[in-house]
Amino acid sequence: MSEVWQPSDRELERRAARRSLRRRSVLIASLATVAVFTALVAAVLASPGWDRVQQLFFNVEHARASLPLIWDAFLTYNVKLFLLAEPMILLLGLSVALARIARSPWLVPVRVLAVLYTDLFRGIPTILLVLMFGFGMPALRLQGVPNSLFFWSLMALVLSYGAYVAEVFRSGIESIHPSQVASAEALGLSRAQTMRHVVVPQAVRRVIPPLLNDFVSLQKDTALVSSVALFDAVFTARDYGNYHFNYTPYVVVSGFFVLLTIPLARFTDWLQRRMAERERAGAL
Repeated sequence: MSEVWQPSDRELERRAARRSLRRRSVLIASLATVAVFTALVAAVLASPGWDRVQQLFFNVEHARASLPLIWDAFLTYNVKLFLLAEPMILLLGLSVALARIARSPWLVPVRVLAVLYTDLFRGIPTILLVLMFGFGMPALRLQGVPNSLFFWSLMALVLSYGAYVAEVFRSGIESIHPSQVASAEALGLSRAQTMRHVVVPQAVRRVIPPLLNDFVSLQKDTALVSSVALFDAVFTARDYGNYHFNYTPYVVVSGFFVLLTIPLARFTDWLQRRMAERERAGAL
């Protein structure tokens, strides 16, 4: 019967030394972090205008009074806009990306329109699109199309972000090695079948992290609809602040956006690390 392996005394010393170095690094990092943040907080609290800033931006009474109004508007408009826009942007972006890489001569007009769309809507600031769609499109009184500010604000966000997401999808598709396409064609797959079963699934997996980053930005940019007087969380905070001459509601609404954005950002970071580990494991 073979003996159970036991680490040598030298190996045990190395492990103890590594544990000691890790504990030392964690202790130094913790002390440095606490010292820096303590100094920053002390500098802010010691500033001459802190009392005035605290009254204007961190008033507990105004925070408590404005919280229900902002929360209701945040759920009704900002979160709803985000949830509705996200699948529409994904569908639009993937369609435009596929149109841009199409090879058929019959699809040249579609390819030209896709290029014009991405160039135009990536060049116009999103807030200008919200203003033009929110104020301009209802004035046309189009038949069979909703004329609400909510609908056209949603369309502005979808068209703006759809152009960026289309380029993300296109970069992912073009990153697939040509041998994948050649292998699919050798198996008798058509161009459409190759894109559907071989190229697009791999491309989508590669672009998930940048797509999530775009959606973090989209979640924040739902606040732009306040520019067309849509009673979202930001407009509600502004209305309350203007009436009571206090800016605490802006801090409250910022907190809502942060609480929604940080988990998605951390999930994106985790997903990027996981994909990087998989790629490194596959390369070994």
